[in-house]
Amino acid sequence: MPSISLTNTSTATNSPDSKKEKKMKKKVALESQETDPLMVSIKKEKKKEKEKKKRKAVEFDDEEEERSETSSELCEPVNLKKKSKKAKVEEEEEEVKAEDPNAVTRFRISEPLREVLKKRGIEALFPIQARTFEDILNGGDLVGRARTGQGKTLAFVLPILESLVNGLAKASRKTGYGRPPSVLVLLPTRELATQVFDDFKVYGGAMGLDSCCVYGGASYQPQEFALKRGVDVVVGTPGRIKDHIEKGNIDLSLLKFRVLDEADEMLRMGFVEDVELILGKVKDVNKVQTLLFSATLPDWVKQISSKFLKPTKKTIDLVGNEKMKASTNVRHIVLPCSTSAIPQVIPDIIRCYASGGRTIIFTEKRESANELSGLLPGARALHGEIQQSQREVTLSGFRSGKFLTLVATNVAARGLDINDVQLIIQCEPPNDVEAYIHRSGRTGRAGNSGVAVMLYDPRRSNISKIQRESGVKFEHITAPKAEDIAKAVGVEAAETIIQVSDSVIPAFKSAAEDLLNTSGLSAVELLAKALAKATGYTEIKSRSLLSSMENHVTLLLESGKPIYTPSKAVAQCDIDIESLSVSRTSADLNTTAAACTIDRLTKKSYKLNKASKIDIYAEGLFAFSVLRRILPEDKVESVTGMTLTTDGNGAVFDVKKEDVDTFLAAQENGAGVNIEVVKTLPSLQEREQQRGRFGGGGRGRGGGNRFSGGRGGGFSDRRNSSGGFKGRNNGNKW
Repeated sequence: MPSISLTNTSTATNSPDSKKEKKMKKKVALESQETDPLMVSIKKEKKKEKEKKKRKAVEFDDEEEERSETSSELCEPVNLKKKSKKAKVEEEEEEVKAEDPNAVTRFRISEPLREVLKKRGIEALFPIQARTFEDILNGGDLVGRARTGQGKTLAFVLPILESLVNGLAKASRKTGYGRPPSVLVLLPTRELATQVFDDFKVYGGAMGLDSCCVYGGASYQPQEFALKRGVDVVVGTPGRIKDHIEKGNIDLSLLKFRVLDEADEMLRMGFVEDVELILGKVKDVNKVQTLLFSATLPDWVKQISSKFLKPTKKTIDLVGNEKMKASTNVRHIVLPCSTSAIPQVIPDIIRCYASGGRTIIFTEKRESANELSGLLPGARALHGEIQQSQREVTLSGFRSGKFLTLVATNVAARGLDINDVQLIIQCEPPNDVEAYIHRSGRTGRAGNSGVAVMLYDPRRSNISKIQRESGVKFEHITAPKAEDIAKAVGVEAAETIIQVSDSVIPAFKSAAEDLLNTSGLSAVELLAKALAKATGYTEIKSRSLLSSMENHVTLLLESGKPIYTPSKAVAQCDIDIESLSVSRTSADLNTTAAACTIDRLTKKSYKLNKASKIDIYAEGLFAFSVLRRILPEDKVESVTGMTLTTDGNGAVFDVKKEDVDTFLAAQENGAGVNIEVVKTLPSLQEREQQRGRFGGGGRGRGGGNRFSGGRGGGFSDRRNSSGGFKGRNNGNKW
């Protein structure tokens, strides 16, 4: 049967009818292929593959260019699908850019500037830059206001450069040796002047323009040489610019732009007269375009704008009456801390919140910056008494990452734009709300996020005022706990251990096995101790919630009735300033109790005569009298930081860790007295900080506590025995 079947099949296949039928099917198939797009495409692909193989076999000769063009044409359909995807992605990216109203391509920015912006990763302008660009380029005077870190510098740099090279100022701009400047930029600090100069140098250099920077503390000669040679842009501080004008080194006769950056800070630093003198040197104000940029607009800034800017000026205010005036990219934190605990707490704050980035710590006094920088590994100080050359080296090292912690006075609070400043720490609240805005604004810049931590005395602080006027909603926390620190540093330590070469394992394996077998601890427990040792945390210390002091515990005292009547003086005492003793008190106030309050006074801080009368407020006096009824005098004397709760029904205070049980047991000795360990710090009464002008004198000078200024401010811990550093001026500790 198989053979018959094969014979039949063969016969059927070779029959005339079968052949005719096969030809018809083939013809139909060919016709179908010609009309089927898929088959046509496959056919073309096969043909092209053959042609491609044939071209590869052709030897490379002088006709290379012609064959390359042919190859390109022939290969294009083969790669059509791939190129289409790429083209589609590029088109989508262009559409996204086109949709961004602030995209660089939407503004009259020439190609050289676009290239520099692109290299710096800038594809779109910030709101203040976008809102002011056209107005400046069109020749109008302008007042610009935006929050810190929002790109105010480029808001005037870019349009000024475009105007000088391609815009209205091009025709009258002088070129060549000895040319007078076309642009004058005034800034309050040397550091800020250097930073703005760097921007003009980079962007202006791309446009063929020369810039120079002049400021005090540097040699006159190089500055004079640059000015006489001729520059297009002069950037500097008011004092040094004034000197150069008076010496004839700066000619303002052909000035086209004058810019005041951080105008509000110039007021605070006392540059009012210098600024007005410099602005008044321009004879024909109609030929000069004046720009004023600031984060805040105090009255003097408004007066300057009215006096020296044209009536047609525009004001671009991106802050306005909004409640939130500080940076919205910053997490704002407040932490109760005594002055003596600052050196202990700050390292832990850095470990928990810096995220490996840079940290700037602000102190009120230069001595504090020096001493604190000496306590923190790798930290450097920055303040006005440091020579300019060293300040520049310090800032350069901080920017480059040679060290990550900068301890500074207010000199660094304005305008410094340093990448990756993750954490700001303020050692106390400033009296000036604007100072808080600018200090906290050193982080969270250019769209990045950051953390601003402010240490404060719960009894004498103005955080409510800062919160109210700046619009900030503070997050209240306590000093980092052991578990917080372990979590932060443990990860780094673990990574360090993992990076150790495996080649050391055999050498230490035997000792590790013996330790595991004899210690009585599990492998995890031993590894935990190893991580603790590697990070330096071999002992867990408790911390006060009230003052952040180590080995102290915060307690809450309640007696069933109000402890304090706010704002009412309950006694007037005759005091001897030299002995700090009370000679007479009113009948309703215990003499010893009054001494608990006034023994903190100093002749210098309160400017009292040898014998004076002073109103004594019953802040905590009733609380001390309650404690004296149930505890020995030496234990009562050890209490620190007595602070009253907002409702007036309780008081919190610190005691040494070893005394906690004594205080808890003592409540049994008094009817209605309740003492307990505080788990969460309650809301406390605030009293306005009693000190001088912010910073102890504006520029970091002045008396008082190093971190506090004025009357010693800080956390009044009259019997603190935890070391610290004595202030040069009045003996107060940190």
